[in-house]
Parts: sequence; structure tokens; C-alpha cells
Amino acid sequence: MKKGAQGVENSSQGGRRRGIYLLPNLFTTAALFAGFYAVIASMGGRFTAAAVAIFVAMILDGLDGRVARLTNTASDFGKEYDSLSDMVSFGVAPALVMYQWGFQGLAEYGWLWAKLGWIGAFFYTGCAALRLARFNTRIAVVDKRFFQGLPSPSAAAVIAGSVWLGTALNIEGGTLAIPALVLTIVVAALMVSNIGYYSFKDFSLTRRVRFTTVLPVLLVFVAVAINPPLVLFLVFLLYTASGLVLSVVRWRRRRSGTAMRDDLEGDDPDAD
Repeated sequence: MKKGAQGVENSSQGGRRRGIYLLPNLFTTAALFAGFYAVIASMGGRFTAAAVAIFVAMILDGLDGRVARLTNTASDFGKEYDSLSDMVSFGVAPALVMYQWGFQGLAEYGWLWAKLGWIGAFFYTGCAALRLARFNTRIAVVDKRFFQGLPSPSAAAVIAGSVWLGTALNIEGGTLAIPALVLTIVVAALMVSNIGYYSFKDFSLTRRVRFTTVLPVLLVFVAVAINPPLVLFLVFLLYTASGLVLSVVRWRRRRSGTAMRDDLEGDDPDAD
């Protein structure tokens, strides 16, 4: 009898181990839903709603991990589920939204351009998948301060922001089909590049800062409230460009450092 009770207890404990944490996965599910809704909205021509849904998915994606850490409910299941949610919200949804808004207009230039439209959309999705796979396999070995390649949420924000801004300005996507295709391909390539992007993971909201630091934060909120599509698009476009600028600066420093060492070795009297 005692042995049977122990078996029931072990079974109960095993059941708890096989369960999942509800709270963080609710945020992940909500992010997944937002990405799915973005696709549905774009198919119905509601591009503003589609773009906003992608930004909502970004916010929820940023919250699920923090909620898991704060409540001590992080798990391997949550990490895998979050990655799959990111693939839908930041890999598939932005590509299809951009295709519906802009790439379909490429058909006006001929059948070859029409094919380039869906190829460009797939290229973005494929690069997002590779970016997420690389992040998952190298998460323990990379420098936490920097991302390797443009993060998929930031890439999605550039795509969604451009669609949102174009819609707000009453611009038909077909008139910007070629620039939209170029933007999508460039952003996709940056996701799988080795360019470093600052991760902001060493920035703590609980750390004391100067009182004047709050002022720029307030200005950002005011700017977003005045013109959300323009400000959000510019912010993430600048972040995308920041990695390129930092890479050029680092390359020039390495080059100047190498040249300086060569000069010192050339001036060494013992070199001969």
C-alpha cells in the first residue's frame, strides 16, 4: 500500500515536471496571435492594422522573457516556443505583409519582376529562419552585449514601419515596389551577416540614473505619440544603420592599428 502511494506521488511529480508555465507562455501565445493577425489583416488590405500588429508582437516578445525571469518560470519549452513564435511574427508575417502591400505591384514590370516579388519575400523569411537558428545554437558563446546580425524583431520593425508609413502617407505600395524590394533584401541580408548590433542587455531599468536622463525618454514618447509610423520607422532604420557605422569604425581602427604597428616595426633599429 505504501509502495503504491509512493508510485502515485512519483507519477504526480512527473506530471508536474512535464507541465509548462502558463504566465510567460501566455505572452508568447499573444505575440504569435499578433503575428498571425498581421498576415490576415494584410490579406484583407488592412495594412495599418497589419503593421501595428507586428509592433504589438514585438512588445509581447520583449515581455515574455522578462516575465519568465522575474517569476522564475523560464524553461526549455518556453525558449523553443518563443523561437517558433518569433518565426511567425518576425519571419513570415513581415514578408507577407510587404508582399501584399508592395511586391504585387512588381507584376506591372513583367513576369520576371513578379517572380522577384515572391522570391524576395521568401528570401526575407529564409534569412529570418537562419538568424533565429544561429541565435539559438550560439546563445551561450556570443558576447551578450552585441547581437550577431540584425535581430529579427528589428528587421520586422523596419519592414512594418515602412508599410505603416507608406499607408499613412496614402502611398500605394505598387508605386514603391522596387525600393521596397531593395529594402527587404538588404534588411534580410543584415540578419544573417556578422555585423554586431548593440543588444542593450547590459542596460538595467532598476539602476539609478541622473534625473536629466528621464527627459530624452519623455521626448521619445511624445514624438511617437505625435507621429507613430514616422518615428518608429526612423528609430529602427537608424538602429539598422548603427551596426554598419560601428563596423566601419571598427574596421578603420583595426586598419590604423595595423599600420601603426607596421610603422613601429619599420622604425625599430634592431629590425635589421
